[in-house]
Amino acid sequence: MKHRLASRALNRCVQLFLIKPSNYDEQGYVVTHFRGVLPSNTLNCLAALTEDVVRRRLLGADIDVQIHLFDETVQKIPVEKICRLGQKKGEQAIVGLVGVQTNQFPRATDLARRFRAAGLTVLIGGFHVSGYLSMIPQIPPDIQVLLDEGVTLVKGEVEESWSQILKDAISGQLKPLYDFVDDKPDLFTKPIPILDTRLMKRFVASNFGTIDCGRGCPFNCSFCTIINVQGRKMRVRSAETIAEAIRYNWRHNKVDFYFFTDDNFARNAQWEQIFDTLIQLREKEQIDVKFMMQVDVLCYKINNFVDKARRAGCTKVFIGMESINPESLKDAAKTQNKAEDYVNLIRAWREAEVATHVGYILGFPHDTEASLRSDLQRLMKEIQVQQASFFILTPLPGSRDHLEMSRRGDYMDEDYNKYDSTHETMHYANFPEPGSLERVYHEAWQTFYSFENMKRILLNAAPRNYWDILKNFIWYKNAAILERRHPMMAGFFRRKSRDAMRSGTVVPARWPFFKMRLSEIRQYLKGTIQLLWEMQELWLQTRPRSPAEQRLVQEMHRIYDSVQRRLTVAELQLAYARARHHLPALKVPSKFSLCWQKWNLFHANRRVFTRADIDQNWLRIVERIQRYKILGISPVRFLANFWLDFQVTVMFAYAFLTSHHEEVDA
Repeated sequence: MKHRLASRALNRCVQLFLIKPSNYDEQGYVVTHFRGVLPSNTLNCLAALTEDVVRRRLLGADIDVQIHLFDETVQKIPVEKICRLGQKKGEQAIVGLVGVQTNQFPRATDLARRFRAAGLTVLIGGFHVSGYLSMIPQIPPDIQVLLDEGVTLVKGEVEESWSQILKDAISGQLKPLYDFVDDKPDLFTKPIPILDTRLMKRFVASNFGTIDCGRGCPFNCSFCTIINVQGRKMRVRSAETIAEAIRYNWRHNKVDFYFFTDDNFARNAQWEQIFDTLIQLREKEQIDVKFMMQVDVLCYKINNFVDKARRAGCTKVFIGMESINPESLKDAAKTQNKAEDYVNLIRAWREAEVATHVGYILGFPHDTEASLRSDLQRLMKEIQVQQASFFILTPLPGSRDHLEMSRRGDYMDEDYNKYDSTHETMHYANFPEPGSLERVYHEAWQTFYSFENMKRILLNAAPRNYWDILKNFIWYKNAAILERRHPMMAGFFRRKSRDAMRSGTVVPARWPFFKMRLSEIRQYLKGTIQLLWEMQELWLQTRPRSPAEQRLVQEMHRIYDSVQRRLTVAELQLAYARARHHLPALKVPSKFSLCWQKWNLFHANRRVFTRADIDQNWLRIVERIQRYKILGISPVRFLANFWLDFQVTVMFAYAFLTSHHEEVDA
């Protein structure tokens, strides 16, 4: 996506390419999706900083800057085009590979080397470079290779120094390494991240934005990289600056939902001022903005925090629970977490009608297969969290775990592409067989997002949270079950380019690649249909209903359980009559009216509470086709089943697409 920022007199054109790299899959292909879910906050931050630098003419009045934003998780990087543009006479191209995490570093390295081979100026920043170099003074070989090829490394946050870095890049005087990790910027009045509306169209929700209201975390978890890059002292933005950005995005970009990316919003010193400002926006200015945030397990004990969060528009909190095993929490130096207090934590947020989503780590020294399965059952049935994200313990460069393992000479996998918290990257005490922890990890996803557990969660969810939770179920099952990728690193429908592969991987011929993609797409579409049917069934069994509808469904369910087939008109009348016994105001429809309802598209969801009979009929039809007994299929039954399936599908789609308005009304 491109922004053109021009001065009055233009003598020099600078093309600034800010690229968020992706990573590679098991076959070596770049992971890109047709639609993403979580946009990059780093891209937005650097776009805002660049526009501020140009607006203030800090680069000189004769400089024309064009900003191009690329997020490789949702779009292919036009490497050759960028290289040609950078070699064009009168043009200068600067490539910034931004927000590079450890699992993205191999891909960032491949991109950097291609751009450098074309003579372009290249910089790399992000948590991998910043974290590694902040903890270990020796530069590792994979980073040294980049330095040797003329790539500039940026260590730390750049709010105070971005203009100088750009000046040096434009003048050809870039240093090999910029180190700002000990020079933390004051964020209070710094520009708020700009939302690129064209880039946002590549994500599922174009009304979704990100803001880092603060940075840092006061705690000292051993697996965390945040504290060693952004520090343990919290730095915050002003409440009014945040409010101004939200007003602007509401009026101009139609953004009404945010993810506050702070690692721990509860420790933001301005939390109450920010909440009060959001409450004013919602209650006095009718700006109905909502948000989700990350918090710690002690946040509910902060006076007024939960109540004001709800009034300010918080619909979900992500909680770093990590484990319910006290010994594992001790291993991770997560002393602030008290497993015995988790029930009270979840209850406090549930009573405020705010959905809870916990992060849970597998692979601590005291974890075993049996203990993890037992803990998962407690997490679901006793603590009753509504959503969970699972991670395999990973020694990320920049964490104390990585530092201590490096000093001891412990084994760590050399392939950083695996450092995505879904792969085994070290030796795990109670999982000696390779792949055994990954097996339990995938089992955890299957268990938590089983139909029965999702049903229990939705039946107990507040109406205002119902669709938010159901949509997350679709997202998470699509990623973790269909694609076997972590949902936070996935989107919807994989795109694969034959030539976008890891360095050293053999590019397949066109015909084998085409056959492979055809098979993958067929399997994905099959899985997607099954997932949508499962979500329809979940909706039919759990959707919020009026007392009359609920009673009617109960009576229909009793009759259905006894006959195990679609109910006749007479049986439907009987269900109404039984429901009327409990609700005298309920009217029993005539047989004609019930017949009409059977064919009326907008009445299907009132009388259908399961897909079981629909699916059973399709199975019978498929079985007859497979046995070459097509003539034994009743055309009337086929059309009736098709029509009912179509009705249910349309009503589910309608409810899904209009759910935003239902949440507003709730």
